[in-house]
Amino acid sequence: MPSDPKYFPAGNRIGELSRRLRQLERSHRPLSRAKVTTGCRALDRLLPGRGLVRGSLVEWFGDGPGSGAGTLALVAAREACRSGGLLVVVDRDGTFYPPAAAAWGMDLQNTMVARPENDKDECWSLDQALRCRHVAAVVAWPSRLDAHTFRRLQLAAEDGSCLGLFVRPQAVRGDPSWADLQLSVSPQASQAGWRLVVQLLRCRGRFGKSEIELEINDRTGEIHEAHSGNPASQLARPEASEHSA
Repeated sequence: MPSDPKYFPAGNRIGELSRRLRQLERSHRPLSRAKVTTGCRALDRLLPGRGLVRGSLVEWFGDGPGSGAGTLALVAAREACRSGGLLVVVDRDGTFYPPAAAAWGMDLQNTMVARPENDKDECWSLDQALRCRHVAAVVAWPSRLDAHTFRRLQLAAEDGSCLGLFVRPQAVRGDPSWADLQLSVSPQASQAGWRLVVQLLRCRGRFGKSEIELEINDRTGEIHEAHSGNPASQLARPEASEHSA
């Protein structure tokens, strides 16, 4: 199907990812280090920079698919790709489900999926994708990252001006991290829809306890601040998705 993402399994075909990224280096315009919306204006307002920064890593902590962390990471990746550039999904555990991503507005024709089978191949795939200057965003679910590897990936994202979005279990929140931004996402019971509490844990070395409650409309995909009733805090539209630097 033409709308399917491009898959690059592990093993002797892992080199296909490297070959494809080299092709992109020759054929695409480099991305800037502009700020990018999270896809929700209310969440943007929670962040000191009013958005995410290209060339940085973001950790989204949540437990399980129902936590909402993966959904918010993919929405942010979608926005990062609005102005061009590829989305690379490093999906070691088979978490990524293309039909659901397409329903959230992901361009699957502009998406590459790598499915490494071990820690070494996962870190290699992340490094290669983050370092490519024509990859707009990388989404991954790494559960184990030592400090040396994390630093290497942070430098790769900085070098490639890529937005790295790592969805990780709550159990590793206290581990050493080179992420510029850390957010905790947890679901809350609600009769109005899918409600999430997002807590800002760390931003560029500063720690805080700011948090916001979001509601997601499962039918329309709109994300807005709980109880706000303010259309301005709904899911950001394409024409307003990219912040200037």
